[in-house]
Amino acid sequence: MKNYKKTKIACYLGFITQAIAANFAPLLFLKFHMDYNISLGNIALISTCFFFTQLVVDLFCAKFVDRIGYRACIVASEVCSALGLVGLAILPDLLSNPYMGIIISVITYAIGSGLIEVLCSPIVEACPFENKEATMSLLHSFYCWGAVGTILVSTAFFAIFGIDSWKYLAVLLALVPAINIYNFATCPIEYLVEDGEGMSIPSLFKTPLFWVAIILMVCSGASELSMAQWASAYAEAALGLSKTMGDLLWPCLFAVAMGICRVLYGKYGEKVNLTKFMLGSGLLCVVCYVLASLFSNPVVGLAGCILCGFSVGIMWPGTLSISSKKFPAGGTAMFALLAMAGDLGGSIGPAIVGRVTQMAGDNIRTGMTIGLIFPVVLVIGLLFFVKMKSK
Repeated sequence: MKNYKKTKIACYLGFITQAIAANFAPLLFLKFHMDYNISLGNIALISTCFFFTQLVVDLFCAKFVDRIGYRACIVASEVCSALGLVGLAILPDLLSNPYMGIIISVITYAIGSGLIEVLCSPIVEACPFENKEATMSLLHSFYCWGAVGTILVSTAFFAIFGIDSWKYLAVLLALVPAINIYNFATCPIEYLVEDGEGMSIPSLFKTPLFWVAIILMVCSGASELSMAQWASAYAEAALGLSKTMGDLLWPCLFAVAMGICRVLYGKYGEKVNLTKFMLGSGLLCVVCYVLASLFSNPVVGLAGCILCGFSVGIMWPGTLSISSKKFPAGGTAMFALLAMAGDLGGSIGPAIVGRVTQMAGDNIRTGMTIGLIFPVVLVIGLLFFVKMKSK
């Protein structure tokens, strides 16, 4: 009998790997700036390269993964993640241009991160678990715990050994994907549809309901990251923390709130209607944005930020689950395009909020007022999604 528990564990570690890839390098941005004399403008491009690479990988997966096969691609994701983290420790000193060494490493593990993001969800969806919605929610909680773990472990490691020892930590963190190569190489992996080929990209885009799902994912990513961008500012004002401490504390609080939401649904999901839970979460997200944008009290703003983490927790995995039910033959293309939409929302949302904030004389609350559009559209889109039929 096939041991699908091993598949689930491999996917859990996959999302932890993705969290390491997304959260480790940003902790070192100032270190890169000082040690390698890299301008802050170029430092900012590191994150841009990471997310742009993920978008490209999303498109690649939509077109080619079903032909190549899940196992080959998911094993490659762990190989790329491990090589990228090790490269981050070695290439900046090995190459004449340290910045290029960093960029090459980031692009390498971003390829791994993108493959993980697209493939782990359909791999779990294809397994014969009883409550797939709850399983999907619990799966995505491991990204949250991975983010918290990366930040806390890195902070503790730097406190004990000094931040100059960051290269050793990068290699140690690479052990997570390195070990998971074996897990994915040996665990049972099924396909979403029998012949390994789901709906084509054109056929998905010809379906109006799929466009609603795309809007849901864009707004999910935008609602999450637009709030996260400014949360450390609220933490600093509300608790009197330094910017450094606020930048560390906030991502942890936000990730913990998201993780709690996903674990709760993972545990009690079979007793709760997913669509109703998503609608309630969407309305809570609207309230959170109102608290953050209209109230000048920084403690109220901070509470809104933390609750926002909880409210958006179900949106990404929930949209994947309800889309999978509406499009049972959606296959990998559907998961890849939805992941791309979420990444796109996570990129443009903060950019819009940041631009409005700057135009308003660096008034954060004005920017967050514009950000309120994303959860509002998300709730409206969810209502349309429930009422519309897939054909």
